[in-house]
Amino acid sequence: MVSTLSGIRFPLLPSAYNNNNDSASLHSSFNGYRRTSSLSLFLTNSSFSRKIFAGKSSYDSDSSLTVAASKKVLVPDSQSDGSSSVTEQLEAPGTVSEDPQVLEDVDNVAMEDDKKVEDEVKKSDVPSLDAGNVDGTEAKGEETPHPLDGTVSTAKKNATQKSIPPPGNGKKIYEIDPLLVGFRDHLDYRYGQYKRLREEIDKYEGGLEVFSRGYEKFGFTRSAEGITYREWAPGAKSASLIGDFNNWNTNADVMTRNEFGVWEIFLPNNADGSPPIPHGSRVKIRMDTPSGIKDSIPAWIKFSVQAPGEIPYNGIYYDPPEEENYVFQHSQPKRPKSLRIYEAHVGMSSTEPKINTYAEFRDDVLPRIKRLGYNAVQLMAIQEHSYYASFGYHVTNFFAPSSRCGTPDDLKSLIDRAHELGILVLMDIVHSHASNNVLDGLNMFDGTDSHYFHSGSRGYHWMWDSRLFNYGSWEVLRYLLSNARWWLEEYKFDGFRFDGVTSMMYTHHGLEVAFTGNYNEYFGLATDVDAVTYLMLVNDLIHGLYPEAVTIGEDVSGMPTFCVSVQDGGVGFDYRLHMAIADKWIELLQKIDEEWQMGDIVHTLTNRRWREKCVAYAESHDQALVGDKTIAFWLMDKDMYDFMALDRPATPLVDRGIALHKMIRLITMGLGGEGYLNFMGNEFGHPEWIDFPRGTQQLPNGKIVPGNNNSFDKCRRRFDLGDANYLRYHGLQEFDQAMQHLEETYCFMTSEHQYISRKDEGDRVIVFERGNLVFVFNFHWSKSYTDYRVGCLKPGKYKIVLDSDEKLFGGFNRIDHSAEYFTTDGWFDDRPHSFLLYAPCRTAVVYALIAGPAKD
Repeated sequence: MVSTLSGIRFPLLPSAYNNNNDSASLHSSFNGYRRTSSLSLFLTNSSFSRKIFAGKSSYDSDSSLTVAASKKVLVPDSQSDGSSSVTEQLEAPGTVSEDPQVLEDVDNVAMEDDKKVEDEVKKSDVPSLDAGNVDGTEAKGEETPHPLDGTVSTAKKNATQKSIPPPGNGKKIYEIDPLLVGFRDHLDYRYGQYKRLREEIDKYEGGLEVFSRGYEKFGFTRSAEGITYREWAPGAKSASLIGDFNNWNTNADVMTRNEFGVWEIFLPNNADGSPPIPHGSRVKIRMDTPSGIKDSIPAWIKFSVQAPGEIPYNGIYYDPPEEENYVFQHSQPKRPKSLRIYEAHVGMSSTEPKINTYAEFRDDVLPRIKRLGYNAVQLMAIQEHSYYASFGYHVTNFFAPSSRCGTPDDLKSLIDRAHELGILVLMDIVHSHASNNVLDGLNMFDGTDSHYFHSGSRGYHWMWDSRLFNYGSWEVLRYLLSNARWWLEEYKFDGFRFDGVTSMMYTHHGLEVAFTGNYNEYFGLATDVDAVTYLMLVNDLIHGLYPEAVTIGEDVSGMPTFCVSVQDGGVGFDYRLHMAIADKWIELLQKIDEEWQMGDIVHTLTNRRWREKCVAYAESHDQALVGDKTIAFWLMDKDMYDFMALDRPATPLVDRGIALHKMIRLITMGLGGEGYLNFMGNEFGHPEWIDFPRGTQQLPNGKIVPGNNNSFDKCRRRFDLGDANYLRYHGLQEFDQAMQHLEETYCFMTSEHQYISRKDEGDRVIVFERGNLVFVFNFHWSKSYTDYRVGCLKPGKYKIVLDSDEKLFGGFNRIDHSAEYFTTDGWFDDRPHSFLLYAPCRTAVVYALIAGPAKD
């Protein structure tokens, strides 16, 4: 007996966890943009998943490689001074001039001896790279067998034409920043590790291009003859593939283990030629492990679901018929010169208190993003996570898109539609840690705590209650590199925002550490060289195979070389998230206006490394979570509930809040970086906070965390408030839209001409130039200035192109937009020209050069 629902086929067989309950069989097709309501099985509130807390094991610290520069040279901190060191001129400095002999010496620094490097590679359940064998047995000559014995040559034969350029010499970083020369022992060792890994991967795996296609070898792979399933689980004593297809019979499909700890089974096609595992079937691997008998979702599973009434998730064999596979219709957009990112969470993107679907986001939210003027959407919580309230950061199934929002084909349809609209789709990818969940995720997968992760305390993040990857493990590298490629290849994502990179790069994870900018903080014993090397590899992979792809790293430390290419010796990211800006605004919003310092604001916005691009944001999802406050809520608090309607007078608190909300966002975009990010709904000052539906929890330490009765009320986005032209939210949304379109027109974020001409603490005025625009901010709470002179570089006629005081934006319309502003010659504020203007209190106005000087 079979019933159908949402493309998942469940034969009516006893549950692996409850022999008294039957499961519905599910099957349907997915085509294009067709909206479907058949996902109720996964979207009902009653099926809300609960976090499974694994019992803490007794963690013993393990040894691992950390490398420090042999010469510790204390250099002056060039970035951590007070406001007196604020960069006045953001113009790029001239070419660095330095003793050529110094650079020559750097180029000639010998890399660590190959044997020493190989001896220091961490050994877990995989071979040391000089040995060649996963089980640690001695290699015999150059003909060391591969863990998948024979699959490398097959992969080579089927490889695409894509290739990754060979490593460079990694020395340009010393030209970019001469202060790094004092830490070249560390940096050269780091680059030597990266080059050695590239060489070893070439030698044993056929190259990084082949190595990163682990999903073609591990997990389920289908051929004309049948299905092969492979799993790396060296700690397991025995393993069987179980599921709907074999009645969950442990003895039906027993797997065999090779010498590398890879378990394998081949299932031939049925007599009628049909696949041995039907599409949509539930599958798991049952293992006898050092921790006992364990049923696990395959580590490389492409889809997993939680059935109603069940706590554990089930892996789903997802292989729809060829005619039902989603086919992309639209090419991927080229990378824009500047990024304007709309950060979004699909599940909470509905105005209704429910989990939204990929299809609904595609049809309802993507057109909104396009209209607002953003050119990229950053999707959170894509990787499957059994605990919804983790915001997607406690990943359980790394290759599977979250089933709460729909099927893999639904997600592909969303991405295809975004590409049709010219919008890049970035994925918030989590490679910094993994869920502590033993039932659904990688934790204790093969019964050991050192499988994918460091053992002992080093493998546990005490603040996040999650597991930490062992980036020195060969198979962990294969898994994570393949995971990044999978999302780019299979789903056509246009790049990634890597979460928690600071936690990855340091053994202290950035916890209880205040980074001051001193270079010893970045290149010493606390640096996890394995993790940094992995980040270099994954950036090399992404940019080598997908030159248009974008990578953004969430780093709060300010690691030098973070956004320098790997070829030049850097970590390889395109952008760093400028996280200090949001913290600064929260700090200022807790003070009265009179305590705001213009120099302090400018310093924070411009305090970034030369030639390393940043994505600026005034607030992200972090500030919107329960326990924190959005900028709008800091500014207007409870008055947002009663005084946002235009048919009643606003309070002074609301007037101040609306004015400063616009100014904060514009100056952040104007000075903060080469890209800009906004979390969905914050563009119009979304009220209140985000609180995911959750029940009462008991933490491993015994502490009870109250829930919210699994309510979705505050786990949604009230886009209707921003659209309502009778509410003051609408003015904030209109301003944000105008701000994005201004950047689209003038490309000021990436202009090479950037100059700050005024930071007047008495007038509370900030004036700066970007491109052909002059930005004037008057933060004074009561003083407006007539005939106020501002300097500029270029002479001619200027016009207002954006005015935060415009009535459409909830302002008081105090400026005449028909006025023209003509420059006069003569130096003012270190600028060769200037013009006079009217600067009302709490306003931001942008002036554009529309004509050069009149000719005689």
